[in-house]
Amino acid sequence: MSDAERNRAAWTVFAPDYASWAPDKWARQEIDWGIWHIQESDLHILGDVSGLDVVDLGCGTGYFSAWLVRRGARPVGVDVTPAQLSTARAMQQRFGLHFPLVEANAEHVPLADQRFDMALSEYGASIWCDPYLWIPEAARLLRPGGRLIFLRTSTILMLTLGEVGGSGTELRRDYFGMHRFDWPDTGEAEFGLGYGDWIRLLRSNGFEVERLVELQAPPGATTRFDDHVTPEWAHKWASEEIWVARKSK
Repeated sequence: MSDAERNRAAWTVFAPDYASWAPDKWARQEIDWGIWHIQESDLHILGDVSGLDVVDLGCGTGYFSAWLVRRGARPVGVDVTPAQLSTARAMQQRFGLHFPLVEANAEHVPLADQRFDMALSEYGASIWCDPYLWIPEAARLLRPGGRLIFLRTSTILMLTLGEVGGSGTELRRDYFGMHRFDWPDTGEAEFGLGYGDWIRLLRSNGFEVERLVELQAPPGATTRFDDHVTPEWAHKWASEEIWVARKSK
């Protein structure tokens, strides 16, 4: 079974939970980032997206694309799990916000070269696809000068997580050579790189890194994923990071 098939199977199991959360996410008028819901108005990651063509790689239930539609962007959502896309379509009908949805693995997207001004992954492809495959694909999809923005689990959290989740205070994995992580409890294959490897990979695909934003849980923050990482842990150490890179003109 391929990694995409394994992850599709796992996310088919998770899909009912995400369907139950989707109405709340779609209803939000402000964009926020990650499991701590840090406001875009505080981070200033996206800038003006009005009129931009955006590909959302691993869109899940489509809420981030819905937020972008409200800001005048033209997103296309790509996801490998039919159950997630089914929820996205139901939310489109419920909220009257429509954009194309494509069932595909973000490592091999059936869309034209240089079609987009921005490639985005808020989790999705950024952790569930092999970066040595999806980063070149994002580069192919972007126009010269286009931006790649992706939110992912931080490197330090990946190095300290237990075998069945749960953040720790000790290094449990090697930093050098990190790439693929197999989770025995869910059967998923997750991916992550060290910082030097990320920079080399991005540069080798024609990107210049503009920002790396490490997210800190605000005081009093809560998350439904506190079995994965607690607010106390994430106030001391970054549990998530946002990369912003631009394709050379």
